[in-house]
Amino acid sequence: MATELFVHICDVQHGACGIIMAPNGKVAMIDCGHNSETGWRPSVFLRHGLRVTTLNYLFISNFDRDHLSDAAGFAEQGIHVETIVRNASPAAPTLRSIKQAAGPIGAGMESALKMHETYWGPYQPFDQAMGGITSTTYCNSFGLTYPRFLGTNNLSMATFITFGGIKFLFPGDLEKAGWKALMLNPAFVAESKHTEVLIASHHGRTNGFCDEVFEHMKPQVVVISDDGVQYETQETVPDYRCVVLRDVGVAVTCDGENGEVKRRRVLTTRSDGHIVFRVTSDGKFYITTYPSASKQKAA
Repeated sequence: MATELFVHICDVQHGACGIIMAPNGKVAMIDCGHNSETGWRPSVFLRHGLRVTTLNYLFISNFDRDHLSDAAGFAEQGIHVETIVRNASPAAPTLRSIKQAAGPIGAGMESALKMHETYWGPYQPFDQAMGGITSTTYCNSFGLTYPRFLGTNNLSMATFITFGGIKFLFPGDLEKAGWKALMLNPAFVAESKHTEVLIASHHGRTNGFCDEVFEHMKPQVVVISDDGVQYETQETVPDYRCVVLRDVGVAVTCDGENGEVKRRRVLTTRSDGHIVFRVTSDGKFYITTYPSASKQKAA
């Protein structure tokens, strides 16, 4: 019997949050943004939806508010964060100075900065703990070598999550320069060639779309986590449609388990709501979308 992984791309407006539910019951999260319109918070979902009090792994792709707005919620909900995975560059004092220079530090960012400052382990390797799921991360370094990255977007941690031969890539807010720097690493290029599901960088903004990446990567489907279209920089759905592997797209069950099945190449949380992937150990994946309350009212 095939075991299953669930990857939940959460509808958190212009933010990021992905929840990984392993076959053995352990839970990982990539970023922890929330939805201020609907009130949906990952910490509340973990505690009262999944009924867990331990988050086994928290991956922080980028130290920006929209990726970390619910970081304080874990303690509020009585959830113990067991292991934190993030780009260790820059060092904690420098990162705090960068964020302070950008403006007031909210509760979520303060909690995340304290995690960065104080977390030292214990660290149980993800690949040994998560029931057959593996992860690989790649990062650029802060201002030490060429190219000299000083802002946090191009210091985003790109995370590959693999199960049953199906590979997801969460690249945070990488911009073109950051992508190009990572592609100087042959290991990153080799792994990216096998990406089936790409979470679009920088919420699908144009500055996160790098043509050179798609000379190697041919995903089967792209997911954009973002709010409603307000700026021209968000109009990248046609670009991503052109780079997916299959012109006909993949099958998606829309609006819940009993909804209509459509062929899609690009999904967006702004239109589709919560997007859930069910991945089996024999190398198949199935997608179901669940519109948020506000989207159901609009429909």
